[in-house]
Amino acid sequence: MIRYLEESIRKDLREKIVLLSGPRQVGKTTLSKQLIEPYVYLSFDAAADRRLIADEAWDKTAGLVVFDELHKMKKWKTWLKGVYDTRGVPPGILVTGSARLDVLRKSGDSLAGRFHSYRLHPFTVKELAASTDDPPRAILDRLLEMGGFPEPYLKGTEIDAARWRRSHVDSIVRQDLLDLEGVRDLKSIEILIDLLKVRVGAPTSFASLARDLQVSIPTVRRWLEILENLCLIFPVRPFHGNVARAILKEPKYFFYDTGSVEGDRGARLENAVACALLRELHLLEDTTGARIGLHYVRDKEKREVDFLAVVNHRPVLMVEVKAGDDSFARPLFHFRNALPGTRAVQVVHGLERTKEKDGVEMRPAAEFLAALTF
Repeated sequence: MIRYLEESIRKDLREKIVLLSGPRQVGKTTLSKQLIEPYVYLSFDAAADRRLIADEAWDKTAGLVVFDELHKMKKWKTWLKGVYDTRGVPPGILVTGSARLDVLRKSGDSLAGRFHSYRLHPFTVKELAASTDDPPRAILDRLLEMGGFPEPYLKGTEIDAARWRRSHVDSIVRQDLLDLEGVRDLKSIEILIDLLKVRVGAPTSFASLARDLQVSIPTVRRWLEILENLCLIFPVRPFHGNVARAILKEPKYFFYDTGSVEGDRGARLENAVACALLRELHLLEDTTGARIGLHYVRDKEKREVDFLAVVNHRPVLMVEVKAGDDSFARPLFHFRNALPGTRAVQVVHGLERTKEKDGVEMRPAAEFLAALTF
C-alpha cells in the first residue's frame, strides 16, 4: 500500500539525508523498502548488520541505504555526517527509528543542513479514502474499533487487534523504556498508561496522577515526556493567545492508537480527530517548514472547544467533536468571535447533512476527516 509520505520522501532523498520517525509498527520499514530499488536495509539491532555499518561494507551499487534504529549507535550523528560528507547522494540515505530522531529538528547539530525529517502517522480517514474504495463512514467506524495502525486495521478483527495491542505496548514498555530511557519502574508506567486510556479528552491533573501512582509530580511529568518521545501519546495544550481569561495549564493527552482508548464512542471519536489533525499539521510542517500547533481552548467560565489548529502563529481551524448531538455547541460561537477569521466546525458522528449557522459549520465526522486540510 502506498503511504502518504512516499512521494515527498523520494524527492528529498535525491538531495539530503531523510530521517523518518514515528510510533513502533506504524509502517516505517514497509514504506522504506518500497521507495527505491535496489535498496540495502540495515538494522542496528542485528549483529551482522552492525558489522556492515561499522565497516561501511554495504552494497555501494544500491539506490537507497536504509539505516534502522541507528540512533542506538554511539555518536551516530557524527558517523552519519561523515558518511554523507564523504559519499554524498546517491545513494539515498534514509534513517528510521523512534521519535528521538525528531530532536534534531530543534537543535543545533552536526547534521544541520544535511537532512529533512518526516513523521509517519497511523492510517487516517483521509489517507484510506484516497487509497481504497471504502466509503469514509465505513473507514471511520473501522478506525474507531481497530485503531489506525496497519496490522490491526487491515486484519480487521477484534481478537487480532487486542493481541496486537498487547504486544505493541509490551514492546514499548519492556524494550524501549529499558533500552532507551533506563526506566526501571515498569509496573507504574503500565498503570500510568492504563490511567491515561480512560482520561482521553480530559485535562490532565499531574497531582492526581502522582497520588494514584504514589510518586512525585516531577516523576509523573518525566514519565509522560518519555511516553510522548516514544510516540505512544501526544499532548494537546491549552491556547491562550487573544482569548480573555483562558486557562494556561492542564494539557490533554491522546493516543496515537485510537483503538487503545477505553471509553465510549465519543472518546474514541475525539481521539481519532486529534490524530487526524496532528497528522495534517505534521505533514504541513515537514513538507513546507510552517510553524504549527495543536491546542484546545478553554476559559475560566468553563467554555471549551476541543481543538484549535494554529499555523504560523495564526489560528486557522477550531473543531468541536460530538458523538451524536446535532445542536450547535455555544462555545464555538464565543471563541469564533474571539478569534476572527478562524474556521469553526462541529463534527458529528452519523450526521446526515451539513448545517451552517452564523459562520459555524456542522459536518458529518467522516466527511470532514476525509477532506481535512490546511
